[in-house]
Amino acid sequence: MVIILPNVHEDHNVQIVIESIQSENPVLIEGFPGIGLVGNIASQQIIDKLGMTYKGSIESKYFPPIVVLYEGLVTMPVRIYESEEHNLLLVVSDIPINPSVSYDISKALVNWAKSINVKEIVSMAGITTVEESEETHVFGAATSNDMLDKIKEHIEIFRMGTISGISGSVMSECFMSEMPAISLLGSTQTQNPDPRAAAAVLDVLNSLYGLSINTHELLEQAEKIEAQMQSLAEDVKSSEQHPGYKKEFPMYG
Repeated sequence: MVIILPNVHEDHNVQIVIESIQSENPVLIEGFPGIGLVGNIASQQIIDKLGMTYKGSIESKYFPPIVVLYEGLVTMPVRIYESEEHNLLLVVSDIPINPSVSYDISKALVNWAKSINVKEIVSMAGITTVEESEETHVFGAATSNDMLDKIKEHIEIFRMGTISGISGSVMSECFMSEMPAISLLGSTQTQNPDPRAAAAVLDVLNSLYGLSINTHELLEQAEKIEAQMQSLAEDVKSSEQHPGYKKEFPMYG
């Protein structure tokens, strides 16, 4: 059965089209585009290594007019996956999110999460650091003291600053809706795709949730992954610049 859950706005800017979820009180992870494409890269590794099942998509008239090809098959650009074995849900996007629809997406996502009794939400993203270092750090933030206590031994607390873009919007909506949530931010010195930062975030996820997601492959195939993700970013930018199409989708944010 497919359930269509439009957001609360009358113009239905966002729809979540989803099959029935089997997990009870699952953890929901989101990996939207951002600095270094950390969330995207980490999400794809989670999907592959945990053998997650495609369950549905998030759709909006504000998304660029593209579909994504994976191993020759057409798939939606913003997808939802489930792993019953690990009691885990994941939302991944291969397209940048227009700031004008970030609020609608965040609200629809958190409302849906509450409707299926999601235990907590994990936001994965990147953060640019000016200090050059060979070591990648993971900074963390949370919507409550209890959630901060849960992660503080595994991350460097992000004590002052802002989380921008769709990840910031998700965290804001979680806070307002009293949905427990944490943000894991992999440090990077570049706006380019950064598999190393994604691997560092995955190491923290492994520690927090008892997962065993392989990160060595990300490090070994860093150059190949960087090239693939950069190619996808360029394809999206080309679609945005098509004559008559309004250019308002920043690739990073």
